[in-house]
Amino acid sequence: MPPKTERADKKEVEAVVLDFLQWGYADDKRPLNQREPVILAVGTDQFKLLELIPKRNFAINLHDKVYIGDGERKVVERVKRRISYDELTNTARGELEPVISMIIAESEPRFVKFYNEAVPISLKLHMLNLLPGFGKKTLTDTLTERQKKPFESFEDIRARVKTLAKPEKFILERIMLELENPDEKYHLFTSK
Repeated sequence: MPPKTERADKKEVEAVVLDFLQWGYADDKRPLNQREPVILAVGTDQFKLLELIPKRNFAINLHDKVYIGDGERKVVERVKRRISYDELTNTARGELEPVISMIIAESEPRFVKFYNEAVPISLKLHMLNLLPGFGKKTLTDTLTERQKKPFESFEDIRARVKTLAKPEKFILERIMLELENPDEKYHLFTSK
């Protein structure tokens, strides 16, 4: 099993807007004046998919970062609930991958640390093998290079491991797999 983390218990503090439904969901049968606006967002730490209720009279745009932690919130009134990938609107699904790419780029040290610290899960399976497309040669090359010296950046990984031309793409594909498949056994970057 991968190392235990406190991810499932941790609250997201910040989220990125995937879709803003000013008049709520289209299938809501209530009159427009009785509906509440809805923000669909993804957390920046654990990639939790969330339904947020905004405060009134705020301009909200796709890809805006909103504070959802404890204390005073400027844009968000409350976190209504956690949602599944299947509950996202088409717009939110379309925005999810670019937003996650943005989060990965902004949090590069966190994901480089993953490449430096990933460990075997069992005798036959390494955490790095859970990255889609990560084969035996890439695993061997990565482990050999990080033993010589820890990786410092995605660029450093690219330069030293020739089969890893886009290390951030492997991370992105794994996060998407974990979000799209609720029955996924291992969660490296998301909470169940």
